[in-house]
Amino acid sequence: MSGTHVPWSVRFRRERQEVWTELEVLVTQIEREGVDGVRAEKLARLPVLYRATVSALGVARSSLLDQGLRDYLEALVARAYLVVYSPKRSIGEILRSFLLHGFAQQIRSIRWHVLVSALVMLIGGALAFALVQADMENYYLFISEEMAQGRDPDASYDELSSSLFHDGGDDGLMTFAAMLFTHNSTVGIMTYGLGCLFGLPVLLLLLYNGMILGAMTALFHDRGLAVEWWSWILPHGVTELTAIVFCGAAGLAIGQHVVFPGRDSRMAALAKIGVRMGSVVAGSVVMLLIAGGVEGVFRQVVHSLPVRYTMASVFAGLWIAYFVLVGRRRP
Repeated sequence: MSGTHVPWSVRFRRERQEVWTELEVLVTQIEREGVDGVRAEKLARLPVLYRATVSALGVARSSLLDQGLRDYLEALVARAYLVVYSPKRSIGEILRSFLLHGFAQQIRSIRWHVLVSALVMLIGGALAFALVQADMENYYLFISEEMAQGRDPDASYDELSSSLFHDGGDDGLMTFAAMLFTHNSTVGIMTYGLGCLFGLPVLLLLLYNGMILGAMTALFHDRGLAVEWWSWILPHGVTELTAIVFCGAAGLAIGQHVVFPGRDSRMAALAKIGVRMGSVVAGSVVMLLIAGGVEGVFRQVVHSLPVRYTMASVFAGLWIAYFVLVGRRRP
């Protein structure tokens, strides 16, 4: 006999096995060592090997080749796809780019929404302040007993003053800071999420947040504790309230695209703006983390008015410089 007949499936595997093996070895090396750990000539082979394997997979799917071979090629192509097309930047590089460029740029891109968000909160604060100043009983329209925690019109001057300089000690400060961060970030994310309801709940929530601040401010001003009150609020409030305003602005931007999607479909418009505003909320959550640490630790142990006001001024200056100057040049 001149020779035995070799089945087509066997010849198919033999002719291409070397390519698949080379690709598998290369992908495994990149997965373990990263792109930087592979020589340039090997990397140059990667797209060639990938395309050849994808072509083989197409043939395998359209023929009667065994299921085991198809499963192997599908798994290999999936791994190679991630290596070829996944971002080549590390998580650290992505975060650095976001903090040094993207976050500030996105905030500037919605500056009018930020302005509206801040104005709504200020209007709420001014309305509540005026109403409580006119009649202290109106305080309970904005502040529940649980929220007040003894800071109400029935409290004496000494009780209100001591609440601004309470020394919580070292025990539980980090737990308290974590609780504050969780609460504040929940409020911020909720403010953003409500934007899909045409932005109206966002405005109401911003208005209510301003009213809470305005009502408490009126109480402490009425008792002659204005300087002490602002020394208590501003060190963390500069960062916290700014972050809440940003979340509100992101929600308003979402609401705008729900009402006015432009040339895109409503879902397509939401998908585009959602990615951008999601980054705004992510940056705002970082700000709320900072504010939670200041509120839960610094404010509890530092009682000096000059130091508190200095801290507030430093934060205000840093945030202004950051959002005005950072990211003017694209990375």
